Amino acid sequence: MSLNYKRIAGIDIGSNAIRLLICNVIDTQEGPVFKKSSLIRVPIRLGADVFTQGKIGNRNSKRLIHAMKAFKHLMLVNDVVDYKACATSAMREAENGTSVIAKLAKESDIHINIISGKEEADIIYSTHIEQLLDPKRTYLYVDVGGGSTELTLFSGQDKVTSKSFNIGTIRILTERVKPKHWDQMSKWVEEKTEGYKSVEIIGSGGNINKLFKMSGQLIGKPINLKYLNETLESIEGLTLEERVLKLDLNVDRADVIVPASKIFATVMEACDAKRVHVPKIGLADGIVRTIYRERYLNSSYA
Repeated sequence: MSLNYKRIAGIDIGSNAIRLLICNVIDTQEGPVFKKSSLIRVPIRLGADVFTQGKIGNRNSKRLIHAMKAFKHLMLVNDVVDYKACATSAMREAENGTSVIAKLAKESDIHINIISGKEEADIIYSTHIEQLLDPKRTYLYVDVGGGSTELTLFSGQDKVTSKSFNIGTIRILTERVKPKHWDQMSKWVEEKTEGYKSVEIIGSGGNINKLFKMSGQLIGKPINLKYLNETLESIEGLTLEERVLKLDLNVDRADVIVPASKIFATVMEACDAKRVHVPKIGLADGIVRTIYRERYLNSSYA
């Protein structure tokens, strides 16, 4: 009996990098099983342009076109049957975002959807993260990107509320995040988690994934706030060159990992959380699951 599966791809066009996730979706009697086939990440920092100049520059626009052409070819050789591309914070704010997307569609035949912060949070939620949660606990899902941070509060396995804040790693590095913005996020976290006991964090994004890997913690086990603060202090005291050579960080990770750590630490302190769970899921995973649910679930093709 042959295996019934299809390959679906999700493209995440973020402020710090763009990603192509190719996933094998296997149809079983118990429901679909999602298995990552490959993940390609390209460090095109659209946010570095947009948050300082208000638009995507010519160089990054050209790089984005080359990347989308490459993604198109990769999907073809991998027999991808469907895909969706979503652009987030930087593209939302770029004054030339619409024209760049039109040019991308013309030259690469990849069509991009600009999504809102709420849509971004909803897509991530579609990864069925609630299935990972202990029904007796309260969780705050924190997805840190280059341009924004998406927060979603869960009481047990029920989604309570969510909000997007324009606080991201590239936005911080370009000095576009003011004290009032930090205060607004902390206040929201304090108000929404008030009355809940023992809030725990579920972290998402490349930086928290790297911090988890650096911790040496076993997969499935959380890292704690003490480790996060100690690591932040240690990394902050190093030059970029030392972070790359001594800590084996990629060049495009060595600078953003500090502001990302600060975002997580700020959120955790606001809700008095002590632990971060890192399941390694993100927007691209949510895109794949959204495609399957909307286009193939219960269809004759599925």
